[in-house]
Amino acid sequence: MSNMNSESLLKRLFSDPKNYPYGFSRSGDFSISESKALSKYGCLFAALVDGHLIPSSDEEKGFIDAAIGKKEPDTIAERAWLKYQNRINRPKYASINGTKKASRDDSLNDDSGNDADGDIDIELDD
Repeated sequence: MSNMNSESLLKRLFSDPKNYPYGFSRSGDFSISESKALSKYGCLFAALVDGHLIPSSDEEKGFIDAAIGKKEPDTIAERAWLKYQNRINRPKYASINGTKKASRDDSLNDDSGNDADGDIDIELDD
């Protein structure tokens, strides 16, 4: 990106094939206006946030303030960028199967005296 300025970045369409392989508008996360704004201003916003471009206008300075939380987002593009950041940076959860293997004794008996299949253990004293 040798010749990086605001005008050249606004001519590029922003996409994120890793997180949104079918595009922002088909993901269901963004409204139509948000997906259009994200596609149009995303390259500019990414360059500003990453520090590759110094903000030159009041709009760009306002975006930086909104991106770091100094002010509430004013425009649909600012709201879409913050929503995008929240979506791609949300924490990853463990799988539904878990990470710890259950031991054989734990899976057969629980604390209530019932087997895993629901039978009740009865002990008879002579």
